[in-house]
Amino acid sequence: MPMREMVRQGDPAIWFTGTALGICLLMITGMIVLILVNGLGFFWPKPLTRLTLADGTIVIGEVVAHEAGKRDGAEAGRPDRVQLKVGNRDLVGADFRWIDETQITARALPPEAIYVERREYGPFIGTPVRLTEGEKELAKGPDAVWVALQPLIDKADDDREGIRQIERDEVGAINAAIEEERLAMRSAELQAAGADITAVRAASERRLAELQEEYAGVEARLATLVEQASRTHVTLAAADGTEKELATLDIFRAYMANQLSFAGRTRVYAGRLWEFLSGDPRESNTEGGIFPAIFGTVMMVILMSLLAVPFGVLAALYIREYARQGVLVRLVRIGVNNLAGVPSIVFGVFGLGFFVYFVGGTIDRTFFPERLPTPTFGTGGILWASLTLGLLTVPVVIVASEEALAAVPRSMREASLATGATKFQTIMRVVLPAAAPGILTGLILAMARGAGEVAPLMITGVVKLAPDMPVDGVAPFVHLERKFMHLGYHIYDVGFQSPNVEAAKPMVYATTILLLVIVVALNLTAIIVRSHLRRRYHTGAF
Repeated sequence: MPMREMVRQGDPAIWFTGTALGICLLMITGMIVLILVNGLGFFWPKPLTRLTLADGTIVIGEVVAHEAGKRDGAEAGRPDRVQLKVGNRDLVGADFRWIDETQITARALPPEAIYVERREYGPFIGTPVRLTEGEKELAKGPDAVWVALQPLIDKADDDREGIRQIERDEVGAINAAIEEERLAMRSAELQAAGADITAVRAASERRLAELQEEYAGVEARLATLVEQASRTHVTLAAADGTEKELATLDIFRAYMANQLSFAGRTRVYAGRLWEFLSGDPRESNTEGGIFPAIFGTVMMVILMSLLAVPFGVLAALYIREYARQGVLVRLVRIGVNNLAGVPSIVFGVFGLGFFVYFVGGTIDRTFFPERLPTPTFGTGGILWASLTLGLLTVPVVIVASEEALAAVPRSMREASLATGATKFQTIMRVVLPAAAPGILTGLILAMARGAGEVAPLMITGVVKLAPDMPVDGVAPFVHLERKFMHLGYHIYDVGFQSPNVEAAKPMVYATTILLLVIVVALNLTAIIVRSHLRRRYHTGAF
């Protein structure tokens, strides 16, 4: 075929489009593979290498990176070097250290080296020395200490759970009762308008005294439990011989990295992965888990969808089925399309001014005057963040829904009306079910965009660490006024605001994987429902 004929038929454009699509798919695949390798590999326990340097210094740690030397340029002559995760931040001031290969005189894998994950200052890498309970020595030497330490670590998990349960349930319930009593007294003072409320105040003070006494008893029991759980200590020696004493209560996990079998490494990997998915953050969010961020992200996306989809579908129905087509409707369509291109931070500023300050402030002044000047709804929260993202994504839902409604064959409407159905019945029983796949397409696009947005959330309710989640066991159980954690903001915070950048990198990759998984899972659910509806209603509405 002559080239001119091929160009006329559009073959080069098809080849160019296919090539561009292939390149995009390769780039996306490469990005996902990079994230998976760096994220999932973070949980695999690595051997502990002992390096002896030319000046006699001994360093122990995990080899995490190699870097080739510079042969030219401003850094010409720099030798190859290796990066070690040495831990022991409280002793050496940094978790990582670069060492030139030319300075290394010997390498070894010491079998007695132990890797300890603790509450503060990151991991500790060293050798077990002794195990004590108060003044009593329970074990001495690496092997004896290691054998005796295992059950104590398991007991520490139970002790931490018991302490957390008392703090969360008993102490939390008493504090809530004290706050409720204080607010009731404040409300009585506001409503009294100068009347004598001495009897009410006396009853409130008696109730507060009872609660304070109950609080003191729980605090004493909690202090006793903490003291008993903190009696056992393990002494570890760093590579330079410096000894560090750790309470077993502060140890989350410990293992002899160079003695682990494949099954042992797999158990450590599974334990770390489960902790990442179900635990709370610690160490400035660079260690521990991210369950609060997972919960906050999913809840926010669900609330956003419940708010955006009904309004988007109703708006599309009115524009397509009821509104008289003319200049005004065309202007509305142009406005909706333009809203989809507005920067997300603009929606965030609007949400802060309208939802938080105006609506939330009005609610506080009307329904919670006793809490002022401390705001309840007049500050950022998951409700306002969801409403803001609902506004951000509703144009997408409107456009997709209108296209889906337009794709429903006119003959279906006419057939329904011909049988005596009203217009409302036709829309509810014929048009909407047939357009449901296309409407779900808009929902999928809205969820995908909303789950990854960060800028609007930063000023409408998301925080670095939320001690209380929006759903708990305290009435009314769902607290939409509370601030929350979000995976997108967590990635930003850990990646760009963390004081320990090197330690934060793996957490960034792992959190990114989880965010992708959640978005894909939410989208797959909508896609499955859409496919079911497509099979049920054989129309052109997509």
